[in-house]
Amino acid sequence: MITIKEMVTTKEMKAFVKFPFKLYKNNPYWVPPLINGQLDAFDKNINPVFESSTARFFVALKNNEIVGRIVVIINSLDLKEQVNKVRFGWFDFIDDINVSQLLLQKAKEIGKENNLEYMEGPMGFSNLDEVGFLTKGYEEIGTMASWYNFPYYIDHMNKLGFTVEKEYVENRFSFENVENKKLKRVSAMVEKRYGFKPLNFTRTKDVMPYIDEMFDVFNESYASLESFVPITPKQKEYFRKKYIQFINPEFIKFVTDSDDKLIAFAITMPSFSKALQKAKGTLFPFGWYHLLKAKNASKDMLFFLIGTVPKHHNKGVPSIIFNEFYKTFKKLNVKNCIRTPELANNSAVTALWSGFGQETYKRRCTFRKDI
Repeated sequence: MITIKEMVTTKEMKAFVKFPFKLYKNNPYWVPPLINGQLDAFDKNINPVFESSTARFFVALKNNEIVGRIVVIINSLDLKEQVNKVRFGWFDFIDDINVSQLLLQKAKEIGKENNLEYMEGPMGFSNLDEVGFLTKGYEEIGTMASWYNFPYYIDHMNKLGFTVEKEYVENRFSFENVENKKLKRVSAMVEKRYGFKPLNFTRTKDVMPYIDEMFDVFNESYASLESFVPITPKQKEYFRKKYIQFINPEFIKFVTDSDDKLIAFAITMPSFSKALQKAKGTLFPFGWYHLLKAKNASKDMLFFLIGTVPKHHNKGVPSIIFNEFYKTFKKLNVKNCIRTPELANNSAVTALWSGFGQETYKRRCTFRKDI
């Protein structure tokens, strides 16, 4: 018999977070999160996302063992934009249709209680969270910015009457494909024509004064995308303290206009995938060593965030950013550039990366069902 239980206490939440460690044990492609980091992200007393969202955490139990989990989310910013949906994410389950069905039933019940029209997932609280079930690339190592799942997840969604809502792609390209001479020439031309200027950093303290403005650019540049919810002032402060101060400042690039106003940004990070696999969810006793080693030695770079204010689209701003990254990556002998999930129908992003010999090596999607 399968039962559904809501997880509330600290002990229960830890069990919720640790379930995938059992489900994907010995899987060479799954990348585990840091357990304490995941617990903090789910803590309404720590994560300011709960100012605009509510979340409930459920597991499926069989013979007193967890066999599935789901987070059911209602984001008030969705409702403000008249997007009447209930989100579900962090959705994992064994290959038993009764398990996935009962977990999704909880999302439907909560959506119905709140007079919502449909449910969509897997997705997180905002565009900074992971999104979508993997549909291609099951034999590629994951990243810390995306979920991994078994192929049977898709079969379950189809059997339960869900349809594809949004499609995403993940691309990569070899650093050898980047033509430095062309980048340098185009970048110089764009800077001269429009008065744009690159900003590079070697010290974290010099980056910090720009962070709020960076998230303003993020909000403006992503506003037209489906399922977008803006980053709030308190979330800006949260991300500043939790993430930005730990990123190598050389991996953060900004562009300003002739009035020194920030108009574009990009954040990259070394791939921590293999290091996180070795850490097995904890920093101690040796997890910190693996992450530190990857930070200093990884030859794979993950393009985590990039954005340009819409009025400066089609002006060649990315050429400035890529030219600055070229200088940094060349010095570090970077081999591969990896991108986080992007909407498949985002033509602006497709154009942005044209000419780099990119390969779409993963695909994923969210699923929808009316309530």
